Amino acid sequence: MGMAQLGNRLYTGEKSVDFIGRRKLWYLIAVVLIAVSAVVLVKPGLTFGIEFEGGSQFTVSAKTDVAPARAAVASVLPDAVPEVTKLGNNSVRVQTTTVSTDQLFALRAALASAYDVSPDDITSSSIGPSWGADVTNKAITALVVFFVLVALVMGLYFRTWTMALASLLALVHDLVITAGVYAVVGFEVTPASVIGFLTILGYSLYDTVVVFDKVRENTTDAFLHRDRTFSAAANLAVNQTVVRSVNTTVVALLPVAAILFIGDLLLGAGTLRDISLALFVGMLVGAYSSIFVATPLLVDMRRREAGVRRLARDVDERRAAPGVVAEPSSA
Repeated sequence: MGMAQLGNRLYTGEKSVDFIGRRKLWYLIAVVLIAVSAVVLVKPGLTFGIEFEGGSQFTVSAKTDVAPARAAVASVLPDAVPEVTKLGNNSVRVQTTTVSTDQLFALRAALASAYDVSPDDITSSSIGPSWGADVTNKAITALVVFFVLVALVMGLYFRTWTMALASLLALVHDLVITAGVYAVVGFEVTPASVIGFLTILGYSLYDTVVVFDKVRENTTDAFLHRDRTFSAAANLAVNQTVVRSVNTTVVALLPVAAILFIGDLLLGAGTLRDISLALFVGMLVGAYSSIFVATPLLVDMRRREAGVRRLARDVDERRAAPGVVAEPSSA
């Protein structure tokens, strides 16, 4: 059976997957992933780039051996633990804590001597701790503003706080798990990573809005015709949009995967992988949360509303009537 045929059967209700009825399983998976992410965010924790923590950075062109760099730094800063990485096939990057102007020139000279190149072949830059703290505060502010705007837009668009809250919880789920993956693999968190986080949150929100739009359409119809419970109508909406979500996610992941797994090997560490990792993990988790987290949360939030409970009673009575078949409740 092709995806198009499967999608058509799911859309019409000929075939159905009980996403809502199995929500406890999805919640368990989400809780485990968030718990593991929380643990690794504490230890080993995130590795922040010098843009956030401050520091000095040197790039040696036309060289790829990292050993001379460590020896050169040790000759100037015996107690320093530099981070030395290869950038593709033609340069080496050295990062240290923030150094003074004299130490900056001494390190450039030591690196030039170690690699037998001209000091002009070595680029250097320094970021002070106060600048790093300012970048950190702005990144946090950007995330907070994003969440506030999401709450306002979702609340105004769907005219219900439950959809806004379910969307926010799904976004927090996506952000924590993506950050946890960063902590596990040890990739640096840079301003490009923050851009990636905001991008995948926007992508996840878009996916959630598509599903919720269908949920609103189906539940409005259910309240009008009294032939499905709220849970059943929401479950139908997920079935109607799941194939689209999968197809969209796969298509979006292909170029990101190429950047992450192929571009990183060709272009080197730190070139594109910081943002591509956020995009790759975030798109996967965002597609998962829009289907398995956001909609089940919405159903649970509205389950105790008087109108939703009254609809469930009407459907039960309709189901009990002779010769009448109603949709399952997905309870």
